Amino acid sequence: MTTAETAPPALYAAAADIGIAEPDVHVSGIVADLVAVLVAVTAGEPRVLTLQDARALPSGPFELTHRSLQSGLRAWVERQAHHPLGYVEQLYTFADRDRGLAPDQRVISISYLGLTREQQPRGAGETTGWQDWYNYLPWEDRRIGVPPMIDAVILPALRAFAKSAASAAARQDRANRIAVTFGTDGRPWNEELVLQRYELLFEAGLVPEARRGAPDAGPAPVQGRSMILDHRRILATGIARLRAKIKYHPVVFELMPDTFTLLQLQRCVEALAGRLVHKQNFRRLVEQQELVEETGQSSQETGGRPAKLFRFRREVLFERAIVGTKLPISRS
Repeated sequence: MTTAETAPPALYAAAADIGIAEPDVHVSGIVADLVAVLVAVTAGEPRVLTLQDARALPSGPFELTHRSLQSGLRAWVERQAHHPLGYVEQLYTFADRDRGLAPDQRVISISYLGLTREQQPRGAGETTGWQDWYNYLPWEDRRIGVPPMIDAVILPALRAFAKSAASAAARQDRANRIAVTFGTDGRPWNEELVLQRYELLFEAGLVPEARRGAPDAGPAPVQGRSMILDHRRILATGIARLRAKIKYHPVVFELMPDTFTLLQLQRCVEALAGRLVHKQNFRRLVEQQELVEETGQSSQETGGRPAKLFRFRREVLFERAIVGTKLPISRS
């Protein structure tokens, strides 16, 4: 790699065009970004912290003054969003050639997942705030049934995409991917395949991000708010990771208040998974695994009989650190 003092002029022009700050680049043609998917669950809805009028995730370049990638991420999130980070884990590194700002430039995005509780970012302007993550991926929310857009828009467009393949083998491969990712032809819906579904929609040219280099292609047919660069793809990766993780590790409690009812815990899990769970089975699983303990107090906010308040047994983190703690998504 060749060191350069500044980024290519086309990079700055493209960055300004999509409304982001000038990139701090030290390697010719390469931008390294740290990107945070910061998640909360509020009133039973999954929320993600965004910047730039809800078009971007908190992000910024890794600087040599940072002790580590994670410390760099924390610094950028707290500087941009005025919001502290709690639990953090690395997600994935994205470096696709065709998803940068300009043809001669590549963005390397090192993404992280952070869990917290929603609060208004201190000192943040109107461009920073929390958004429902289903605004960006509406086909992922099946809590009240299959979203109508899947049968009305997505599946017809994907089947047309499959038929357009150049060979019979390619057509069959695309058809199989549609069946697996969207749960058709007798296949079950797998809530963890969030990224695979988004990638298929991108490959088929059905989302706005896939049409940025083709101004004559017209509007994308699939609804859902777009984001700059690969940020919606990174969000999909974060959702997929969290949906998988809540089944074997009690990270869901990072999103809960200090005390909560079992119904609030259930609604939190359903919000993340995008599907309902069986109430009695869910409670039995939580109690059998001794994930929670009673506080001796009750909540008067349920609208009916007072509900018992529980708290998370922190000992679970130590007792089951090796074997994992299962909090499965029980099908209703």
